[in-house]
Amino acid sequence: MAYGIGDSALLALDGRIRSVRIDACLVWQRGSLVYSYFRNPQEERELHKVNSVTKSVLSVLVGIALGRRDLVTLDASVAEYFPEAPPDKRPVTLKHLLGMTPGFEWQEAGAWGSLPPPSEQNPNWIRFILERKMVEPPGRRMVYNSGCSHLLSAILQKATGMTASEYAGRYLFAPLGIDCWRWPSDAEGISIGGFGLLLRPADLLKLGRLMLEDGRWEGNQVVPAAWIRESTLPRLPASGRDGWYGYHWWIYGKSSEGPASPRVYYAQGFAGQFLIVVPEAQLAVVFTGDLGKKTLTPLHIFADTLFNDIKQSGAIGEE
Repeated sequence: MAYGIGDSALLALDGRIRSVRIDACLVWQRGSLVYSYFRNPQEERELHKVNSVTKSVLSVLVGIALGRRDLVTLDASVAEYFPEAPPDKRPVTLKHLLGMTPGFEWQEAGAWGSLPPPSEQNPNWIRFILERKMVEPPGRRMVYNSGCSHLLSAILQKATGMTASEYAGRYLFAPLGIDCWRWPSDAEGISIGGFGLLLRPADLLKLGRLMLEDGRWEGNQVVPAAWIRESTLPRLPASGRDGWYGYHWWIYGKSSEGPASPRVYYAQGFAGQFLIVVPEAQLAVVFTGDLGKKTLTPLHIFADTLFNDIKQSGAIGEE
């Protein structure tokens, strides 16, 4: 079945994004950039903080590390990398961290935010995370947790001898021709796993194009194709919203009905940062913005315009 988007959908998209504080929007389909919008010229050139989209980039790095055998298995316990971990954390594996199902208490955006700033009373973020109270067995329930991502960044660093930023620079960004980014670290020199990465919108789109090509870029297998599929499978209903969660990727749909068809997965960051991928339509969409707590606005715009058109094109193809 050939899914596609028409000019009317792109016009509808354009009308919607101009009414809100979206800084940039790029739409790539079947090998071509079919739409681009920048609220002002510097948005095209400047680095943009993509917030929790960082988590999905980290997932891609985990896949690269598995392919290179820098990481051997996702079934390894966190205690193999952190001998200081309390005994109750030993059942927690890398799989649990990737799926955000570790079972320990976490107040994302709660009293202490996603993670304590290094200048406050807990300068050692790893210790802070490992000391969280276990409240249920690992693997039972997905609860959004930036602590999982930071542990993964630290594990990647222990396994490779490189920060996530350095590892990305060598094995992900360089092959894609991404030569400018910033990825801040915590007080211990660990790239912040859950947020903080800065990229240009066009470079974020390159990651979407990489996902569409099952990890290949200009004839080179940058990420194992098996990892692209594995990391974007819907595993558990997402906490606090409709949809599903994979290995640091969101899967679009309603929790009561299952994932949408055709399949859509996406990376999401606070204030409207999105990388949305629709493999069957060979479509990747990037949004960056300054939307505050209206984080999901770009996803709603995508659903109402491009995804609605994709579904209609599929229905026509079935006739």
